[in-house]
Amino acid sequence: MEEAVNKTHYKAILSSYLEELAVQYNSQPNHHLEYQALIDTERGHFQLLKLGWYNRQYIYTVLVHFDVKVDGKVWIQLNDTEMLVADEIVERGIAREDVVLGYKPDYMRPYTGFAAA
Repeated sequence: MEEAVNKTHYKAILSSYLEELAVQYNSQPNHHLEYQALIDTERGHFQLLKLGWYNRQYIYTVLVHFDVKVDGKVWIQLNDTEMLVADEIVERGIAREDVVLGYKPDYMRPYTGFAAA
């Protein structure tokens, strides 16, 4: 039961965080680029996208990707920003031991200060 409560709480934290980031980025002048929070709470997928035209080139990029796995762990699949998103979500209430840096090789994860898996 506690795991289900954590998963629901973690999903709310991730949703709020990505929505805030999208608003923050969209409020800055950025050459007509748009930032979207793509949130699927049912399946546990959360992404921040950047898209639009820049210098005659179409941009479609995933900046941040989180997954909440069945065991309740939050996997950071991608962080293509300069922000320390792992530290930010911990500050917002996700337990450090429930955060996995999925973009790091499994042999390096025990040394990250976050969960190995």
